[in-house]
Amino acid sequence: MRPGDRQDTAPDRASVPVPALAFDPAHDDTELVAARAALAQGRRQAARALLLRTGDDWDRRGHRLTVLAEDAYGAAWARDWLIAEPRSADAATLLALALVQRALRGRASSGQARAACRDAAALAPADPTPWLGLLSLERATGSDAAVARVFDEVRDRHPEHHHAHHLMLARLAERGTDRGPDPLHDVPEVYDFADRAAALAPADSPLALLPVVARAERYRVLAAAARQSADPAAGDHWTGGAARRATRAAFDWWLEWEHDDHPRRHIDLNFLAHAMACQNRTAEAAALFRRIGRHATRAPWCYPDRDPDTAFRAARTRVLGL
Repeated sequence: MRPGDRQDTAPDRASVPVPALAFDPAHDDTELVAARAALAQGRRQAARALLLRTGDDWDRRGHRLTVLAEDAYGAAWARDWLIAEPRSADAATLLALALVQRALRGRASSGQARAACRDAAALAPADPTPWLGLLSLERATGSDAAVARVFDEVRDRHPEHHHAHHLMLARLAERGTDRGPDPLHDVPEVYDFADRAAALAPADSPLALLPVVARAERYRVLAAAARQSADPAAGDHWTGGAARRATRAAFDWWLEWEHDDHPRRHIDLNFLAHAMACQNRTAEAAALFRRIGRHATRAPWCYPDRDPDTAFRAARTRVLGL
């Protein structure tokens, strides 16, 4: 257990500041924030150096390239970069992920985005990131078989890929909602996938939190189909024994985690805080809100169609009195 974790489990309202919420997909990666700002000004050297330093830390590389690609001008920056360095795998992957984002917004063709992902993959055969871009596209538009094939490509290169597993959970959570009421909705395929991936991952892997993420994704789908309350804390989705066991195990794992530097850890913290708040487990939720600080994430607070800022603040106020 990390020093101070025991004290974190009780709210101390007088000592907790009220931070402005960021909702920045870069989270607390200050190097990424600086590189993104430089790229927005047409200066690619900071991004080039950042990705060079990132090396084969695949979760971090995927996170950083995804954030850079989300900018409206990401594709234009990447094309300019490729003109200067035609064999740059970094530039090719940035272009691929940017075109995926444009395709998902209806501003580029899916075929163009798929081709760019495969071109980038050819330049860096060991890198799962071009396949991550393709998985993002197939998760939204492809067949189940296509999603499974691309996920296998990612997993072959990095078995614990955090973002890829989250994309698979989101896709699997959506199965079965077109077949009417499902009395077994507490045990859909998404839960089996999450439990299996968590069990197979190394002991220090944040994939241990996948069962909680799976329940949040399934809630999103059920609530959108009017099969759960639009208020996640009001329905029965989080109150059953299986849900409570999943969140308890995830929180206990988090308390013992000694590698609190994962690039996407704030996503996990927000999912876990959301679950604890929905279960009215205020001591655990307080510890998580304190660790999150200003780094709120849109999901899962926006589920099913809520304003994430309002939802996050309401939950934090209820827990911490802020």
